[in-house]
Amino acid sequence: MEKRTNRPPRPLTERRQFFDSENRPVPNRRPAPREREQEGRADEGRFEGSRSEEGRYEGSRAEAGRYEGSRSDKPRYPHRPAQDRSIDMIFGLRPILEALNAGRTLDKIFLLRGTKNSMTQDITALAKTANIPVSMVPVEKLDGITRKNHQGAVAYVSPIEYMPLDSILAGLYEEGKTPLLLVLDRITDVRNFGSIARNAECMGVHAIVVPSRGAAQVNGDALKTSAGALNLIPVCREPNLKDTLTFLRESGVQVVACTEKSDASLEAGTVDLTGPLAILMGSEEDGISPEYLRLADHKLRIPMAGQISSLNVSVASGIMLYEVLRQRLVKQ
Repeated sequence: MEKRTNRPPRPLTERRQFFDSENRPVPNRRPAPREREQEGRADEGRFEGSRSEEGRYEGSRAEAGRYEGSRSDKPRYPHRPAQDRSIDMIFGLRPILEALNAGRTLDKIFLLRGTKNSMTQDITALAKTANIPVSMVPVEKLDGITRKNHQGAVAYVSPIEYMPLDSILAGLYEEGKTPLLLVLDRITDVRNFGSIARNAECMGVHAIVVPSRGAAQVNGDALKTSAGALNLIPVCREPNLKDTLTFLRESGVQVVACTEKSDASLEAGTVDLTGPLAILMGSEEDGISPEYLRLADHKLRIPMAGQISSLNVSVASGIMLYEVLRQRLVKQ
């Protein structure tokens, strides 16, 4: 008895769609039988050199497989994440747990939402002790980060070691130095963060303070943009900037916020920036959080003569830090 199906018959001459190295569709054209006989089957894989009279393709042997006629041709999938650099990531619950037990510095940890077992509880507890942010995310988020078998857990490895702020501040006072700190509120752009770190190192900043959540990831791009400054200047990751600013004020450090909402201008010189100081810079979108502005001892704006009313945060940080350095050099 003949088996019936509801599927329509497949065309006999069905053709696949191929793509080139830039993900552009390649016309489904095969050489005519006479052309193939002239070129010879032994020469099908050779496409080196310039275009020949017979119409051979240009390019190297590696590019030959991108054209029609090769059975290894496969369409490219641009929506899939790029190949990971394993040196920057750790996959799987057990490797992440072992990394935490070994004291490795992790930047962020992503766990699959809804996963609850003893291992995830241990990871969460150790991460909280080490002040490492943990996010419970859906599987689509993890698949977007990597195409490897992540097993519901991905962690970014930090290329730098975060330092405790209290020990740095105590060490500066013991050495007789005047502390100069830079506090960043929700600076999320990696290249902006790298540029700010470069400005800070050049202007003599002793440490950069960032929140544990809502801050730019310190990765290879940040290190490159900083021109190596992130390997020289300490970075402190604090769980609560409000408590951090309160701690700085109680430790004798003056907190000065850079905001365009202030009436006091930087060039007026009304604020003495030569003592223990922490410069507070806000995010690229909405500036400094109001709760942090209320904790600032002084608020200063950078004077501008153009029509655009705001500066890039990395440029603004350089201007603020230059004024601090100028006042300190004049005082010497």
